Amino acid sequence: MAIKHLFAPCTLIVLLTGCASDYYQTQYPAPVYGGQPGITPLPPQPPKPVVPDSSSSVVTKPLKEFKPDPVPVEITPEPVIQEPKIVVPEEKVEEIPPLPEEAPTPAPETPAQPESEAAAPFTPLESNAHLSAPVSALVSAAKQDTESGNLEAAGAAIERAIRIEPRNATLFYKLAVVRLNQSQPRLAEDLAKKSALLASNDTQLKKHSWLLIAKARELLSNPEGAKAAKKKADSFN
Repeated sequence: MAIKHLFAPCTLIVLLTGCASDYYQTQYPAPVYGGQPGITPLPPQPPKPVVPDSSSSVVTKPLKEFKPDPVPVEITPEPVIQEPKIVVPEEKVEEIPPLPEEAPTPAPETPAQPESEAAAPFTPLESNAHLSAPVSALVSAAKQDTESGNLEAAGAAIERAIRIEPRNATLFYKLAVVRLNQSQPRLAEDLAKKSALLASNDTQLKKHSWLLIAKARELLSNPEGAKAAKKKADSFN
């Protein structure tokens, strides 16, 4: 009985060992990744060749070269249509007869002015009354500059004298004469009016101041004003 119990396990062990040996002989070991030694992976098996089916194969043949026969085509040129030239008739220009020459119109005669209205030459008043020594020296220098033709220097000298004596009527009159010689009639008229205003009791200076105003107005093409200034000058006789 003890032998039976001992024989049964031994038989089972032998069977299991045989089965295991058959299994390892027929099966390849599974690949193990991780680089463990002693285990080699199975080599890849080549793919099976595919045999083409003769029934579904397509046979290609080269095409025959196509050479069409050239057909000549005749091209007829289109006729050129020439446009007719348009001739414009020349217009005849009528000659215009020359105009008759007109007789020159005689210039209107200018009536002679009476002697009383004729422009009299202006002669300035030469007076150095009521002048101090420095002012008299400046007036003498201005006279020399005027005679030499240097009117700018003459005017500057009299202006310096006016700054010394700003209410001297004679100085304003002399400066008015210089401005009149410089072709500044409007400024000369204003200076002469101031001279006539400052010369309260000097009737001679007032008369010449208004005569200078009349001359300036003549240069300004103001005959009526010049006539009125002369009338004012005659009132101081």
